[in-house]
Amino acid sequence: MSKVSVFVKIPCQEGKRDELVAAFADYFPQVEGEDGTLVYALSTDNGDPNVAWVYEVYTGDDALQAHSTSDAFADLAGTLAGFLSGPPEMHFCRPVQAKGHDR
Repeated sequence: MSKVSVFVKIPCQEGKRDELVAAFADYFPQVEGEDGTLVYALSTDNGDPNVAWVYEVYTGDDALQAHSTSDAFADLAGTLAGFLSGPPEMHFCRPVQAKGHDR
């Protein structure tokens, strides 16, 4: 099975990024309990105060599917909707080489 990674650019409404970041705090315990979720990292963009990024790595497509169809993910998506200035931009990839986690 091949691992899958996702890069998600999250555009926030003017001045709402900190609130969006805070909304993830309740979600991270759920992600930590997902067996197939290897990396789930939230970052803020240094060049744009209205953008956040999520970098994700899963053991495979089944793990990504389980993550993205969970009740917790649906709850997060509903919460984040109030902070977004547009739809998140998602890029699905296959990890090739990395320091810090196995391919």
